[in-house]
Amino acid sequence: MRIILHVDMDCFFAQCEERERPQIKGKPVVVGADPKNGAGRGVVSTCNYEARAFGIKSAMPISAAWKRCPNAIFLPHNFELYSSASRAVMAIFRKYSHKFEQVSIDEAYLDISHAESHDAARKIALAIKAEALEKEKLTCSIGIGPNKLVAKIAAGERKPNGLTIIPAEEVEPFLFPKKAGALFGIGIKTEQRLNELGIMTVQDIANTPEEVLAENFGSFGYSMLAMAHGNDDREIVQEWITKSIGRQITFEHDTRDERKIMDVIDSIIPEIYRELRSQDFTYKTLVLKVRYSDFETHTKNKTLPHHTNNIKALRLMAQENLARFLMDKRKIRLIGMSVHNLREKHIKQPQQTLTI
Repeated sequence: MRIILHVDMDCFFAQCEERERPQIKGKPVVVGADPKNGAGRGVVSTCNYEARAFGIKSAMPISAAWKRCPNAIFLPHNFELYSSASRAVMAIFRKYSHKFEQVSIDEAYLDISHAESHDAARKIALAIKAEALEKEKLTCSIGIGPNKLVAKIAAGERKPNGLTIIPAEEVEPFLFPKKAGALFGIGIKTEQRLNELGIMTVQDIANTPEEVLAENFGSFGYSMLAMAHGNDDREIVQEWITKSIGRQITFEHDTRDERKIMDVIDSIIPEIYRELRSQDFTYKTLVLKVRYSDFETHTKNKTLPHHTNNIKALRLMAQENLARFLMDKRKIRLIGMSVHNLREKHIKQPQQTLTI
């Protein structure tokens, strides 16, 4: 019997901040850009559940978050803290299975088929949660199922600090009532297209002829149908390294104002630099990303002769290429920068690190 466990840290950045500042626990906490009393241009990275009660959520413009709860505690990113906490909790999780896959700074899969029963799997999950809380003062939510798909969805069922187990025979009853967008790879646009076809739930997908899904979504239509029935044969990938570090911001109002866009880029670059420093990385490739008002997206890449962590190269590259993007008459909806082709500055033991 295959048993996969998915562990997801609860509102991780905010929870790390609460751990370091006990006096803010229980109050609305928002991690992200400076709200500047409602005039800030960045976005919310994450927030705790007290802030979510005001309708604040990830990727929301920070100005909108401030308007919803001006008395919230707004904090800048502290990637050194988050990376350190991530390494600590991942070290705990890794002990419980020889098949371990970290998929982000705060999520991981474990193959715990060796448990051989769901009762034994529950004991493993409870032990993981107890150790993370005792040693790192952090809570997590865990989902257990016959594959990655079901385990991940189950992990989100009872947040925060939840535990949900879905045996193979209960997969379809568990998945079928959920919105179509609950399945892996179905984003906002795809879900909208499904809804236009009258397909609202996972069960609707399961009941749709595969030729209809293939006609509208290509080969992904077949994947959709398989997932709707709870099928997922993805294996645990035990090697996981940082592929890139980057940030992107959606403007509250689409714009062609070059100074305004560069102001946002200037707010992104220090965050990338802090993350490079915290992980002791250098980079060789830079990417500038632009999304126009009609959602068409373009990128410009530049590869340097040598690895570096010099942030001046990021700004210079942005300045050189933004003018080209602005030759297009469309307004810009989103701007992003990222660095790729990463390498550790100093040789050290391999470790799990942040993928963004």
